[in-house]
Amino acid sequence: VQLQASGGGLVQAGGFLRLSCAASGGTFSSFVMGWFRQAPGKEREFVAEIVWSDGSTYYADSVKGRFTISRDNAKNTVHLQMNSLKPEDTAVYYCAANVGYRWLRTEVVDYWGQGTQVTVSS
Repeated sequence: VQLQASGGGLVQAGGFLRLSCAASGGTFSSFVMGWFRQAPGKEREFVAEIVWSDGSTYYADSVKGRFTISRDNAKNTVHLQMNSLKPEDTAVYYCAANVGYRWLRTEVVDYWGQGTQVTVSS
């Protein structure tokens, strides 16, 4: 399974960005896909996840109400719409996936994509 992330960039506080993660090389019916982020000098942290089969979602408290995760079944792609961005959202964002309906936020991650930089200026 390969995960290809895209969509990072530089934005002012209060702005928005949309990240995408294209998955290939497998069947995704039992996948849970989502995003983590890692700021300089900090540990990687969970951001959001979505169950591929039914669209159930879960968010970190720090992004709830501002970020929305969604999936495009036809394109095997997961999106992360990030609104009302804050400087503290600045990080490298990583796409991730687990098989077998295992949550990303509590289980070891099976697959990682490459990171994409998000920088929010104040």
